[in-house]
Amino acid sequence: MRIPDYTKKGAPSSVGRASLWFRMGATMQNIVILISGRGSNFEAILRTSREEHWETACGARIAAVISNRPLAAGLDIARSAGIDAVAMDHKAYPTREAFEAQLAEEIRRYDPAVIVLAGFMRVLTEGFVKQFEGKILNIHPALLPLFPGLDTHQRAIDAGCRVHGSTVHFVTPVLDGGAIIGQAVVPVLPSDDADTLAHRGLVYEHQLYPKCVRAVVEGRVKAEDGRAVMDDETARSLTIFGA
Repeated sequence: MRIPDYTKKGAPSSVGRASLWFRMGATMQNIVILISGRGSNFEAILRTSREEHWETACGARIAAVISNRPLAAGLDIARSAGIDAVAMDHKAYPTREAFEAQLAEEIRRYDPAVIVLAGFMRVLTEGFVKQFEGKILNIHPALLPLFPGLDTHQRAIDAGCRVHGSTVHFVTPVLDGGAIIGQAVVPVLPSDDADTLAHRGLVYEHQLYPKCVRAVVEGRVKAEDGRAVMDDETARSLTIFGA
């Protein structure tokens, strides 16, 4: 597998950009990303963060990528980009709670402003989520509150929906029930099956998730009283209509 070189973008090195930001007197905000596989959304966030120079533009960086699967391809991508890559095999822990306790400890090492779930195939317990309330983001392949859970593309087709899409939301103890940050909408075509619909939506997922992560890091979106609070301009920027 060829690993993209995310260090060659014609911009200053990550160290140089970080130094510039710190010289400006601000504190770097860390992003921790949790994956279980390749993490195509992680790649999209990484690519956007480099193209938009987040370290200087908004004082944010991807500090670590953590996977519950030691052979996850996304760990190699993180290493190639100079990002801490941490493997934590959940099978090595006697209970879900034991794994989550160690995961929480590892995450706290980076003092993250945002924790991003990017294909992390573990349901987090209420105890874990409450430790990082208002900081955990997830993307779900449906227009929540429609179709929480699995098989969202086929369910949208079976329901006769004319539109489908994806939703970035804050994570709460209720599965797929957190406050909505942004959504990307695509048409459901008569010729679609679950695979073609999923592929159409994924293109816009990769645009939506980085926008939402940056908006939260910059404080333009906040979780308050069960809602995602933002101004009109931010709301418009976090609503994508695809073809």
